Amino acid sequence: MKKINAHTIFDDAAEAGAHTVVHLDRPLDIAADGVVAYDVAQLAGIVRDSAGWLKAAGARPRDHVAIVKQNHWDSDLLAFGAARIGAVPAKIRADLAPQAIATILSRLSPAVTVTTAKTLTDATAAGIDLVALSGRTLTIDGPAPGASTIDDVKGAPVPSPVARDDDDPLIVCLTSGTTGVPKLAVHTVGTMIRALAQFEAQKLPFFGCQPADTVGTASAFSHGRTFCWTTVAMTMAPREIVIVSDHDPVKADPLLRAHRPTIFEGIPATFVRWTPMASVPGNPFEDVRLYVSTYDAIHPPAVRAFLAASRRKRVVFMHGWGQSETGPLTFRFFTRKALAQVGGRHPTTRDQGMPTPIKTRLRVVDPTTMRKLPRGKPGVLMTRTKALCHGYVGESERFDEKLSDGWFNTGDVGVITRKGNVIFVDREVDEIPGVSCVEVEDVIDDRIDEVMECILLGTPGSLPVPIIVTADGTLDPEKWAAATKDLPKMADPLLRAWDDIPRTGTGKVRRLALREQLEKVAATHGSGRWT
Repeated sequence: MKKINAHTIFDDAAEAGAHTVVHLDRPLDIAADGVVAYDVAQLAGIVRDSAGWLKAAGARPRDHVAIVKQNHWDSDLLAFGAARIGAVPAKIRADLAPQAIATILSRLSPAVTVTTAKTLTDATAAGIDLVALSGRTLTIDGPAPGASTIDDVKGAPVPSPVARDDDDPLIVCLTSGTTGVPKLAVHTVGTMIRALAQFEAQKLPFFGCQPADTVGTASAFSHGRTFCWTTVAMTMAPREIVIVSDHDPVKADPLLRAHRPTIFEGIPATFVRWTPMASVPGNPFEDVRLYVSTYDAIHPPAVRAFLAASRRKRVVFMHGWGQSETGPLTFRFFTRKALAQVGGRHPTTRDQGMPTPIKTRLRVVDPTTMRKLPRGKPGVLMTRTKALCHGYVGESERFDEKLSDGWFNTGDVGVITRKGNVIFVDREVDEIPGVSCVEVEDVIDDRIDEVMECILLGTPGSLPVPIIVTADGTLDPEKWAAATKDLPKMADPLLRAWDDIPRTGTGKVRRLALREQLEKVAATHGSGRWT
């Protein structure tokens, strides 16, 4: 395979004659032209121009460039612009609390921050001066005190691309932040491009992207995954790419119907929200042959619904378990047959499949002694992977704590079966002795149709507390009793609405924040040492 160069990926695709058309659900935040469809040459121009903006603003090779904005694909376009000049981008969710954004910027010490006037004024209202934490701040939506606007640097000369070695930093990827301020994982050209993107961009039968494909994604564009995904998409050059930034199903449906995907990647929480959309005749997913899910555990009903939504005889739902620090560590292909059983005590989706071939090794260790455990015994999952990041910005000791003789501690509890499959149990910080929270959650979700999500929280000395999300905020007590009669004893369920649950940008439940809302379940069984 031809070597992939992230700093010129859009130029390379245009020069190779890629005919891909990218369709957006709304115009880019960094463009004022209202355009929602671009060809590759136009996108390459946007990336080149953004590189000029960032250089004119003061960014130089190896400098950090912070990108703090609402969810859209132009976070990645700006990141590729930074990469073009040898700078190191860090994409940050604008909806984080101002103090969290300030902590991240303090660790990064960015030469340039690209953000919005609203983000700055919201921080000012909270008594936080974000402008003071960067060499220069550019706003994309109008003026703000102490900041320049992006119009001040538009029209700057397009800089020549700056090549890097494989060990050079390429991007800072923020972790999900389920347990606090996101960590800042430094990925290099070698880890992000050689170990991840180049591996994924292989032209495999059925699973690989083909020139006639329409590839769709509904993702969190502050996540490092989308930088890798974009690199692969530009390399594979499908006929169409569909970008969904607003995951409201009412808003997403028209775009997906207009450009029906054949390959679709989404966040687990979005698959859950979109299940009703996928369950009607003529749904937008009738032509999908391959679904991809990353970031988080996914429940059986959502997988089953999307497999059923496709009219293809052969359709597969690929789920990957991994982390921002490592990329995908395992993969599992779900079929309709694999999920035919409904309401079973041990759902299929807990089996995360086999380690990613060639680049990944896994083992389970005792969390107290750190000694390797035999297959079939639960413990903390450790990995040795070529895709492991090179550390955390501003928290080197925290990263070193998670390393042991070249093995990285994921902080996840699981079992490796005799066949080598990984059975996910829980995050170590969330574990309950003798109970798998995610398994109980899956069972409840699978047995009660009205349940959109179940979150089980344990605290020492008390029964586990199930928090139940339903569309109308109600739950039939008889259905609950029937569905849970063979499950571990739990407290009475607490009903919440979807928007009441604190979440990360990728839709993961922020369980520690949820615990703070529920004073009686504040303590945890787990140590949280490796989160």
